Amino acid sequence: MFEKILIANRGEIALRIQRACRELGIKTVAVHSEADAGAKYVRLADESVCIGPAAPGQSYLNIPAIISAAEVTDAEAIHPGYGFLSENADFAERVEQSGFVFIGPRPDTIRLMGDKVNAKAAMSKAGVPLVPGSEGALPADPAEIVKIARSVGYPVIIKAAGGGGGRGMRVVHTEAALPNAVAMTRAEAKAAFGLEDVYLEKFLEHPRHVEVQVLSDEYGNTVHLGDRDCSMQRRHQKIIEEAPAPLIPERAKTRVFDRCVEACKRIRYRGAGTFEFLYQDGQFYFIEMNTRVQVEHPVSEAITGVDIVQMQIRIAAGEKLPMRQRDIAFRGHAIECRINAEDPLTFVPSPGRIESYHPPGGPGIRVDSHVYHHYVVPPHYDSLVGKVIAHGDTRDQAIARMRSALSEMVVEGIRTNLPLHRELMLDTHFTKGGANIHYLEQMVAQRRKAD
Repeated sequence: MFEKILIANRGEIALRIQRACRELGIKTVAVHSEADAGAKYVRLADESVCIGPAAPGQSYLNIPAIISAAEVTDAEAIHPGYGFLSENADFAERVEQSGFVFIGPRPDTIRLMGDKVNAKAAMSKAGVPLVPGSEGALPADPAEIVKIARSVGYPVIIKAAGGGGGRGMRVVHTEAALPNAVAMTRAEAKAAFGLEDVYLEKFLEHPRHVEVQVLSDEYGNTVHLGDRDCSMQRRHQKIIEEAPAPLIPERAKTRVFDRCVEACKRIRYRGAGTFEFLYQDGQFYFIEMNTRVQVEHPVSEAITGVDIVQMQIRIAAGEKLPMRQRDIAFRGHAIECRINAEDPLTFVPSPGRIESYHPPGGPGIRVDSHVYHHYVVPPHYDSLVGKVIAHGDTRDQAIARMRSALSEMVVEGIRTNLPLHRELMLDTHFTKGGANIHYLEQMVAQRRKAD
């Protein structure tokens, strides 16, 4: 096992990794920007290194500075968390070339899954179900693109091969709009991801977003930790996640779990990973694989008892998975609410000083947050200030516990989306389960009209 790990991230995930390390008896190095110098996880780390100014490009995305910090502190491994450099194959490669262990998949696996066209081809070989669409990147010939779109059927969606996070995609409803949409998405893809390749898929009009959590070691052993429903989204960003996904037949889930496990074995996957699917009309359709720990990993931990971050560290240290699929028992239901520093209706970020902070508690409640009384939320990064997780024997109990937790929680001095979460926990479409990915934005749009 490692003696010292550098955490190349910030916020709640940096604190989460730090806690996992502490349980394993591993010392931690916190790297931070000037803006995060007073953060809780920086103060709690065994060592800390300032790696640059507030701007992410000069700090948390500064590969030479992070590598240098690992060198001067004699760290043995680097955990990238999520976001920032967590799915950057070049970073993983630099980490390993510099003599450190990257706590995540191999660089070539990250590169494969980061290119959505190649990822779909790899998943197809493993029998993972795909959304109907183009075979690979769209050709240069506009006539050929039209033929592909006609064979798939409108509406279609144009996506950047190197995209992610809701960027580099455009829905097309008519053939007349297709050429311009392809050109614009290619330009966006080139600017945002450095790769102008785009592909085309059938646009599913009322899908749910369901994902499967997996763990794989160096020795070909793979297990899944069940599924999560992440359909409550705005601007392609999740705000509520739950496990397991409600109202999906167990037989359908089992089939897709088996395909995901098989895919991991075929690509020699290492570490924690998440297969993301759209689910509509009883069918799963693969969209991408995230080669990192997910923001919503606590709901899977709640229903399985498996510490996903510790498993990442153990796998990176060369240990075998300590469990087989038959050893994993699924217990109850868990829901996570992402608490963001933003206006609950417009979603405009709301950085600033937290004048009053009180986290909730009680049976089945977990809070993952790096903030505290008088903490200043910086304007430079993601607006996430914490996550509330409720676990119960049933989905109804988990919802009831979440309602209670949200009613107790106090975050004053900045605006947060707490009012929206409180409303959603009483919303009939959410409470009955099965809402699609467009429901939240439609609900908010109706509210704005009413106001």
